[in-house]
Order: sequence, then C-alpha cells, then structure tokens
Amino acid sequence: MPLVPPRISRRHALRVLVAVLAVLGILTWWLKPFGEPELEGELTFSTGARTGVYHRYGQLLEQALGRDMPGVDVRLETSEGSQENLKRLATGEADFTVATADAVAKYQLDKKPGADRLRGVARLYDDYVQLVVPAGSPVQSARDLKGLRVAIGQPGSGVRLVSERLLRAAKIDPVLDITPVSIGIDTMPGELEAGRLDAFFWSGGLPTNAVKELSERFDIRLVPLGDLMEQLQESGSPARYYRTAVMPQDAYARARNTSSVSTLAVPNLLVTTAATDPQLTEQLTRTVILSRDLVGRQVHAAQLVDLRTAIYTDPLDLHEGARRYYRSVKP
Repeated sequence: MPLVPPRISRRHALRVLVAVLAVLGILTWWLKPFGEPELEGELTFSTGARTGVYHRYGQLLEQALGRDMPGVDVRLETSEGSQENLKRLATGEADFTVATADAVAKYQLDKKPGADRLRGVARLYDDYVQLVVPAGSPVQSARDLKGLRVAIGQPGSGVRLVSERLLRAAKIDPVLDITPVSIGIDTMPGELEAGRLDAFFWSGGLPTNAVKELSERFDIRLVPLGDLMEQLQESGSPARYYRTAVMPQDAYARARNTSSVSTLAVPNLLVTTAATDPQLTEQLTRTVILSRDLVGRQVHAAQLVDLRTAIYTDPLDLHEGARRYYRSVKP
C-alpha cells in the first residue's frame, strides 16, 4: 500500500517559512563584513566631461554603490578632467576621483596644495591618446600639425598635459606653431565636423562614445603617435607613465584607418585622500572590483580592471582602506 505523505497545516507551513527567512537573514548578516555598521552619509565623486569615459564610468559606479552602500548618497560632479579632479580632491571639494598617473605625478612634482595627502585606491584602465582628423586631411603625423587649428583640451584636463608634451616632442610649439583651441570632448567632435578645427587630441578609454558617434556621421581618421614615444620620454619624470600601445582597427570601426594605429597609453587611477574614512574606502574598493563586469558591459574599458594589477597605484601610496580590501581577498 503506497505511503501517503502527511498533510502540513497552513500554520505549520507559515512557521517553517518564517524560520527559513530568519536563517537567510542571519546568513546575509554573516556574509557582510563582520562587525561593520551600515555606512551613511554623502560622497562626492569628481568625474569628467559629460560625453567622456570618466563621467560614464562614474554614473555606472554610482548605481553599483547604490546597491552596495544604500545609506551613502553619491553625488557626481563633472569636470574638465584629471588636473581639475586632483585640485578638487586636495581642497576637499571631492572625496574620490579618477586621474591619469602622469597628471598625479605632475601634481606632486609641482608641490601643489594637498599633494602629500593624495592616496591611491585602484589602478583602473588605460587611456589611449587619440589624434583625430578628417579622413581626407593631409596630416599623417603630429609633425604635420604646424599652422593648423588644433584642439588641445581644456586647461584642467589630462589631455592638455599630454597634447602639449606630444607637440613639443614633435618640435611644435603649442602656442606659436599652431592655433591652439582650449575645448574638451563635449565640443571637439562638432567643431571638427563643422570645419572649424583641423584636428583634435583626446585621451580616453576605448572606445570613447563621442569619437565613436562622430565616426558614424562624419569621415575621420586617427593619426599614429607612437613614433614620438622616444622624444616624449626625454621630457621628464611624468612621461615615464606613458607606454607604447596599439589601437585596434575595430576600436572605431567606421574610421577610415585600414589597420591598427600606433599610439601611447597612460594608466587611470582611482584616487582619494588620507583623510577619507578607511571603512568607506574599503567598501568602495570592493564595489569597484566586484562591479567590473557589470560596468564593463557599457564602458568597455572598465573590463580591464583587474584585481592583480589594481594595487599598483604608482606614484601614489595605497589608502589604508583599499589595502585592507586587497589583503582580505589575497589568495
């Protein structure tokens, strides 16, 4: 005779459900960092131009932090770029930011206010330096820019630093030998398309949406810059953070390049100050590493964030909170 399973009353089933939920609640609590209270407060993150990679990365990181630290209100502030970001951080206008390693090195070299308080959180992804011209332009190298109208980035940007260094490496005075235009990636593409620029420099992750969108409506070409690396390295200490790199042809599939483009790249660092709360920094570092794939679906450069290299924040010492996180996940 087959066994008939006993009937479970509704009241008993409810008790079992409550017990299961209680156990799950305990497990959820246990999986949180032991003894750490829920963080609350406000956090200001200085990003970059609205159409640049820094700002989009900040937007996606903000969403991830909203899930991981719901009690912390994250406020994003657009900026001209790396140089302005570091100034905001050092003067207390921002709590976290992204800046290129060469910009950090120059900030320290110039002994600007608060330089000694800057600390690294993570090495993120590399920026690729891009020189963009109309497809039919006669410009084949940076040395051909003499006499032309060239956008070199805003005064507070990282691209301003590298574009002026590259021009000098090409034996071009960035003030006297070209008509320099101090604008950012928000307006560079439109000015080139309208014929008011002959070329523009940009330094950003691949692909940068503003450049990609320009290539889809206007014929452009990227000019190789790798031939200037040797002269660039002779320009001093911050230049040691540049490396030779190759932009694959499909980075901007609609650009009129017939092969990959030789250029240079520079690491981006997530930066804070020594005064930032270690618990906050530790949890933010955790989110940065664990959200890599989620963020990387929309900001492809973020897919390169790697736990094995994130700790190398030269020229900055690691913040104590970031150090705690890396130690906690060390195999």
